[in-house]
Amino acid sequence: MPKAVRFDEYGDVDVLQVREVPRPQPAADEVVVRVRAAGINPGENTIRSGALHDRWPATFPSGQGSDLAGVVEEVGSAVRTWTAGDEVIGWVDTRASHAELVVVPAANLVPRDPAVPWEAGGALFVAGTTAHANVRAVGAGPGDTIVVAGAAGGVGSLTVQLLRHAGATVIGLASAANHDWLRVHGVVPVTYGDGVADRIRAAAPDGVDAFVDTFGDGYLELALSLGVAKDRINTIIDFAGAARLGVKAEGMTGSANAEVLGELVKLVAAGDLEVPIASTYPLSEVRAAYEDLMHRHTRGKIVLVP
Repeated sequence: MPKAVRFDEYGDVDVLQVREVPRPQPAADEVVVRVRAAGINPGENTIRSGALHDRWPATFPSGQGSDLAGVVEEVGSAVRTWTAGDEVIGWVDTRASHAELVVVPAANLVPRDPAVPWEAGGALFVAGTTAHANVRAVGAGPGDTIVVAGAAGGVGSLTVQLLRHAGATVIGLASAANHDWLRVHGVVPVTYGDGVADRIRAAAPDGVDAFVDTFGDGYLELALSLGVAKDRINTIIDFAGAARLGVKAEGMTGSANAEVLGELVKLVAAGDLEVPIASTYPLSEVRAAYEDLMHRHTRGKIVLVP
């Protein structure tokens, strides 16, 4: 029997288990994918803790995971776009990708280009489409100077690259250990912490046009103090702060679709977008993977490799 991550109650990582489960059966418009890589995301930690129960309640036993890359094993009776053996990248909305086998709507998949590593493909959907939405949310374009908080994280590392593709000058807030990586990708690195406002002003003497917050912890107030207009500030994490201050919190809105995912896959395949992989873990070590994620100091994505 295939294995999958399950949890029976809200809690810390210790509620996660890897169990044998019945082989999934596809509906007419679905396919079964054997997962080669599946990214993990901070939102999954929050959902599992129960903190988002009112917004996204879990039904127990619950699975985890959205992102995936793998090989089609079986197709539903109405599926004409995929056949067994196709290599694909995609996502599920059923919290189920942290598994050896997963049922996926055929429309949620795009072809995997051989130039895209499995780990990069399996970590692409959530972070990549969120980064894509960040660029649109702040109206990024040539001539803009844009600050990204958490610039080397899973979403931040992709956001800074897409902002550069849009023609913006990008200032990335990150620890010193990530400064060289940011410079290689055309980003001006600035260390976070005490005095960060002064360091940003020194790096952007003509001012800051937009601000993307991927970290939380007071960055919205910082953006406003730098004179950034409210409609050009977007956070993917500080929803309470966004509501209080009147700035954007658009998340993946408008970008979480196969068309955008296909565009991102092409960028990765062409070498125009790097998906940094901080570490990989076997499915059996899912708890350790989430403990690593909770440190919030990884560069790029953490990926499960069933």
